[in-house]
Amino acid sequence: MKIVVTGAQGFIGKNLCTMLDEQGYQDIVRVDVDTTQEQLVSALQSADFVFHLAGVNRPQNDAEFQQGNADLTTFIVSELEKAGRKTPVMLSSSTQADRDNLYGQSKLGAEKAVAAYGDTTGAPYFVYRFPNVFGKWCRPNYNSFVATFCHNIANDIEITINDPAAPVTLIYIDDLCRELISLLGEAKTSGYQQVMPEYPTTVGEVAELLRHFKESRQTLVSENVGQGIARALYSTYLSYFTPEQFSYALPTYGDERGVFCEMLKTKEAGQFSFFTAHPGITRGGHYHHTKNEKFLVIKGTALFKFEHIITGERYELTVAGDDTRVVETVPGWSHDVTNVGSDELLVMLWANEIFDREAPDTFAKPL
Repeated sequence: MKIVVTGAQGFIGKNLCTMLDEQGYQDIVRVDVDTTQEQLVSALQSADFVFHLAGVNRPQNDAEFQQGNADLTTFIVSELEKAGRKTPVMLSSSTQADRDNLYGQSKLGAEKAVAAYGDTTGAPYFVYRFPNVFGKWCRPNYNSFVATFCHNIANDIEITINDPAAPVTLIYIDDLCRELISLLGEAKTSGYQQVMPEYPTTVGEVAELLRHFKESRQTLVSENVGQGIARALYSTYLSYFTPEQFSYALPTYGDERGVFCEMLKTKEAGQFSFFTAHPGITRGGHYHHTKNEKFLVIKGTALFKFEHIITGERYELTVAGDDTRVVETVPGWSHDVTNVGSDELLVMLWANEIFDREAPDTFAKPL
């Protein structure tokens, strides 16, 4: 299958071509500003599908709107019509197409050209009026406020917000690319299409979430970045890091027993940390009413001891670093852990809630 992608070096084009490669599509013709007209015509004559992503939205003069959007699209579909192969076409349009400005008019002209091609030849065509698209590789200070916000906040540059309550609809680049690739194997009715999910939000809400991402390296509190818009925005925010920003230091707290270090805190699912203990050292000696903890010995040998605070029932178990066994604390049972090996003990710890100094739910009771 020969696939032609115009605008292949643009934000959407780079992501789409990468995902097409991952899906096993090998015959991809990448069309960009360096492609000659002869090369484009040759590619179109044998194309099995055309993703037309190229366009102009930041011209040096107003005439480029018409040339780079409507005229280029008309040229492409006319060459496809000459080839007589009923090649399907996908067009990247804009929500501006229904507005009375030069950019919107040029995009509407491109839509009409694609629709006329489909009506005349019977070829499938798919028009997408993309709202604000965000994701990795989008240029800041160009056509995406999300890209600009991510770049600036990651690099301690001020952002300008005229109206925090201004509504905005976002779509994520990965969702967009999956939708476009589905056109290659899924029969769809020609006409206007839509990328889902859409994320309705405001400019202020986006900025606030991005600021929380930045602050998380100091607070260690992560937003719920495993789903929805927070997941997509967090991934996008990280993509604007320079390699020097790929790591950050954590605070550690050491004493004669060893070291304690918190790694990550979440609002919904507790926090992760680790501690070390020198040989013979015991940590813990307390109980909780509600808090739960899970321990995983990474290195060394640990003796875990438990005692029911009412009945006095006791229990012990020894766990070594190669056991990959989780030891879980139970409310109402006092517990401690002792390094019974000859090497330093290293233990990973998860607690189901962030430690609250005002209400720690931790009560001393040595075993």
